Amino acid sequence: MAKEQANKKFSFKEYFKGVKVEMKKVVWPTKKELVSYTAVVIVTCAVFALGFWLIDTGVLAALKSVLNITLN
Repeated sequence: MAKEQANKKFSFKEYFKGVKVEMKKVVWPTKKELVSYTAVVIVTCAVFALGFWLIDTGVLAALKSVLNITLN
């Protein structure tokens, strides 16, 4: 069976037929769900950005104190 699939030539027509069939199965979110999901993503990104900034600031402060340097 694997040989049959390997020997079958690639067909753009068949590919796009498959895409069309799969797209009919997609359940799209409602506008309310979309807004909610978007807010969750934005808040999550902000939290992670703040966390990375805090870690970066802490590491920089630790390096400054350990190496006894100043950065301008």
